[in-house]
Amino acid sequence: MFTILMMSMIIFLLATIVMLVANFLSKKSFMDREKNSPFECGFDPKNSARLPFSLQFFLIAVIFLIFDVEIALLMPMIMIMKTSNLMSWMMISFFFLLILLIGLYHEWNQGALNWAN
Repeated sequence: MFTILMMSMIIFLLATIVMLVANFLSKKSFMDREKNSPFECGFDPKNSARLPFSLQFFLIAVIFLIFDVEIALLMPMIMIMKTSNLMSWMMISFFFLLILLIGLYHEWNQGALNWAN
């Protein structure tokens, strides 16, 4: 136990030292209006460089990623069903699926899943 604690402290210390050295040695860049603006042959740009982004598409993509990760968490539950206590496995699976369904109902109730707005 003491060895694991010492190794984790050494790793944390080394990571902190590497981040500090990288911060001190890195090239400093100064942000100003000219460097942050797009360049069009020395003239001011005619249009905005930023394209409009659909917030509805972003919400659907985030919901997809969240449920995709949750499905990846469900897969090992099938594998451990035979090696664990059936009653505890069923309770854990039920609560996990209940939380998923409550989250899905909340997203549906908030209208995040309605594409035709």
